Amino acid sequence: MAVFALILPMHELSLVTSLLSLIEEELEKHQLKKLLVVRVRHGLLANIVPEAMHFAFEALTQGSPFEGARLELEEEPLVLRCSCGACFSPEQKRELLFASCPVCGETLGHTVEKGRELYLQHIEAE
Repeated sequence: MAVFALILPMHELSLVTSLLSLIEEELEKHQLKKLLVVRVRHGLLANIVPEAMHFAFEALTQGSPFEGARLELEEEPLVLRCSCGACFSPEQKRELLFASCPVCGETLGHTVEKGRELYLQHIEAE
């Protein structure tokens, strides 16, 4: 007898559940029935794994009125502000918060200006 475990991406599963609730409210508000496309923008630091997000979306929409809808994900670039006031995006993803400021060269003390966002950008429905 074989035993299989289905590992669900809990973070993304929770996000998609909330996302679908928001979408349902919007569709009801505008008297729309069929969801076609959903576009979500997320920052690099929002801890989104695109494959897991797509998997959770498919799993939660299967057998629902949203089945067959397309989920589009767009990643926002990371923007840091150095203590010298300069804003910049790290060239390498692996640098992230310890990137060198292109103006003064500082690698510590940066604040995140952009990159933690997660929002529903666009819904197409009929």
